[in-house]
Amino acid sequence: MSTLLERHIVELLQERDEKAISLLYDNYADTLYGVAYKVVKDEDLAQDVVQESFVKIWRKSDSYDATKAKLFTWLFRITRNTAIDKLRSAQTKTDKEIQIDVSDVYNLGEHTIKPEFLDVKENLEKIERKYRIVLEALFFEGMTQQEASEELDIPLGTIKSRLKIGLREMRKIYGNVVVMILLNIMV
Repeated sequence: MSTLLERHIVELLQERDEKAISLLYDNYADTLYGVAYKVVKDEDLAQDVVQESFVKIWRKSDSYDATKAKLFTWLFRITRNTAIDKLRSAQTKTDKEIQIDVSDVYNLGEHTIKPEFLDVKENLEKIERKYRIVLEALFFEGMTQQEASEELDIPLGTIKSRLKIGLREMRKIYGNVVVMILLNIMV
């Protein structure tokens, strides 16, 4: 690309002239698509990344500084970072999805629940009160962590920590089946 055309695009961007986006798209879209595709390895996702990148480029057009980077370098960074963010977001969403087909939670039958595990409330008395109240709020009262935080007037991070420690204490009593027990109680 000619330096003259690049300077013209930069001037249009700084003037917030919409012609700049057309020129950017005509001259850089294919290359930026290649950058996005190399990161996300999915055609549709790469197209979304390019589209989001152009929106960011337009919004951040006043932040471009020709003394710090060439126009293409600036465009490249925005697109690459957008692609990485999109990939992380998609990965986080996938990680959070419940995999019902590989879970045995729904396959628990009556034969898997042993009478000695039905005294959960009594065994909760064996752990410290600060952990017990969090476990009771979450598992017996059906609160979310955020609701428990608000109801108990305890910071959300503390709720999460106490849940983790409380479950660890219950695991000492029951072994690794504590998660199944608590899930059965919640259902």
